[in-house]
Amino acid sequence: MISLREGEMPVIDKRKPYALVAITKHGVAHARSYAEIFPYADLYYMKKFEQGDEEARQIQLFDGTVRLLLPALFQQYKGIICIISLGAVVRMIAPLLIDKKTDPAVLVVDDKGQYVVSVLSGHIGGANALTHEFAHAIGASPVVTTASDVQKTIPVDLFGAQFGWMWDSEEKLTPVSASVVNEEHVAIVQETGEKNWWMYDREMPDNLKIYQSIEEAIKAKPQAALLITDRILVPHEEALLENGVLYRPKSIVLGIGCNRGTSMAEIERVIDETLAEQGLSKKSVKAIASINLKKDEAALLELTAKYNWPFVTYTPEELNEIPMQNPSDTVFKYTGAYGVSEPAAMRYANAKELLLAKKKSGNVTISIARINFEEGRG
Repeated sequence: MISLREGEMPVIDKRKPYALVAITKHGVAHARSYAEIFPYADLYYMKKFEQGDEEARQIQLFDGTVRLLLPALFQQYKGIICIISLGAVVRMIAPLLIDKKTDPAVLVVDDKGQYVVSVLSGHIGGANALTHEFAHAIGASPVVTTASDVQKTIPVDLFGAQFGWMWDSEEKLTPVSASVVNEEHVAIVQETGEKNWWMYDREMPDNLKIYQSIEEAIKAKPQAALLITDRILVPHEEALLENGVLYRPKSIVLGIGCNRGTSMAEIERVIDETLAEQGLSKKSVKAIASINLKKDEAALLELTAKYNWPFVTYTPEELNEIPMQNPSDTVFKYTGAYGVSEPAAMRYANAKELLLAKKKSGNVTISIARINFEEGRG
């Protein structure tokens, strides 16, 4: 916990580019849900709203007035998203302002989550772009008051953030952003993930060009590239990332079955080994799905809490509605379902086929499906 005292700079644990701060009961409830759908923000709120899972979710609690926390956030974060009244935020940040070239972006979200307001560092600090992305992510209306808000291009460091996409590495964010802003040839290749990422009411700039494959994009010799995929790249494909950013959409569903009492370490080992064998990124895991008999399985609850993955379970009847490649009378005898991992993954992903039908390893059975973004959850 962070103890805030007058005249002392608090020690914080910065893990992500942005900070999300709440100080009211309703604000905290919203902030906890926002942190799940916007992956680039560290969450801070007052200790009196502690719910017991903060350590597992890497949420930082503080004791004392939030005014004493803001100086540390100003020093370390690219942007600060405050679920605090606009007037209070203005008064608290006023003594911290130095220069529009160095001040972080500051946003305010109302206590009901209806509006996201760009308060500070709209252009240079990126607050306007962050406002649009964060508002889209939480289903709010963006409020941007600068008359010259004409950027209307892809904010590279926030691309797909409203869908939970994560970049694989921040190494090329700055040079690729420069290529986008300077209207250089930027290739975009999307293999999976949500398709409705262009948020503006005008055509995409001509310098941003969509290619159907990595090979096609490499041949076009762009100055920069944005690649959206859940795959681990093979060596020759990495040429596209010489000045490129790789994004990981939340596109993979893991169907899991396990014996009662299986350890989290064993389940996680099977997941890691299987994803590596299939050439898939763990950062693209959207959820774990299973049968409702497993809804209280300690290891699955612990694992999904660790990675902030939704844990979805289905009744045997719901699972039996899904056509299965490997129905099992033995599984039916014990569970009432003819399969667990396969139909659970397919049902959540709204997929007609699996990337991995079924693999049994020790006490764990795993299947993998890719979300159907044409008709499904995307």
